[in-house]
Amino acid sequence: MYFNKKNNFYHGIMFHHFHDQKRHIKSQGSISAKQFERLIKLIGPDKFLTPYDFMDKCQNKALKKNDLCLTFDDSLKCQFDIAVPVMKKLNLKSFFFVSSSIFTNNADKLELYRFFRHKYYKTMDLFYNNFFIKVEKLFPKMNLRFFFNEKRNLISNLRKKHPMYSKNDILFRIVRDRMLKRKQYDLIMHKMFIEKNFDFKKKLKNLYLREKDIKQLDKDGHMIGLHSHSHPNLIEKLNFKNQLKEYKLNKAILEKLLKKKIYSMSHPSGSYNSQTLKILKKLGIIIGFKQIMIKDRNMKKINNTNFEIARANHSEIIRRHRII
Repeated sequence: MYFNKKNNFYHGIMFHHFHDQKRHIKSQGSISAKQFERLIKLIGPDKFLTPYDFMDKCQNKALKKNDLCLTFDDSLKCQFDIAVPVMKKLNLKSFFFVSSSIFTNNADKLELYRFFRHKYYKTMDLFYNNFFIKVEKLFPKMNLRFFFNEKRNLISNLRKKHPMYSKNDILFRIVRDRMLKRKQYDLIMHKMFIEKNFDFKKKLKNLYLREKDIKQLDKDGHMIGLHSHSHPNLIEKLNFKNQLKEYKLNKAILEKLLKKKIYSMSHPSGSYNSQTLKILKKLGIIIGFKQIMIKDRNMKKINNTNFEIARANHSEIIRRHRII
């Protein structure tokens, strides 16, 4: 798809959350089956390659400007329940990038936390305000006002880069990803769970794809790929050893489950560095995806390597075309 006047094109569309009238709640950025189908038909179903054809063309440097693929991150059950039937109807196949901790007793809780703040708070600002209060109460040495002032340039840049996010959206992500350690963040959220009497163990079982779902997706011709084991919010902050551990374990678990080699991946939260690319090459990965912002048209070059194939968030396309 056309990106800017420098003859750059993005080739993937990225999806996360879906909602319906039954099992999956409407949340920030989620879309319905109807919106998903309208988006595909607007672009043209014929423009979407199967993941295997897309990978082959990428390897052979034969991708054309209108060659596209569908990609799904974060191993969410709502994708299987809502998006997959639409793709079956339109005879489309896609990439599914899976974080493998969901198959262990220590599943990543990123999506659980997201569900909680949408389900148990009337507005996001109410959640954010409570969260910030908890930060300073549980960790008195943390001065949020000083921290935000110190990060004001970062805050400004992120607001320009992510116009769909409110100021509190940005502040929350900065505190979560750059101020708090993972254990500190988990502690805060656990305290908030208790306040709302939230049975997170019960919900955790219904939020993510199950092993049988992954096997079914593979059987139906979709491609399963890596998304790290535990989905660190900023994997680029990890050293080489810990990044290697994340992707090596992710690959081993998925290959054992599917009894086949894994060759594709996407960067969790768009985070990676030069060490990440070396690790992917070492592990025999062929293709990887990164997120770009359609509004950021000053980028000189995208699709720099086969591990940095550009993809756009579905929400930007939906907003641009006013798909409701």
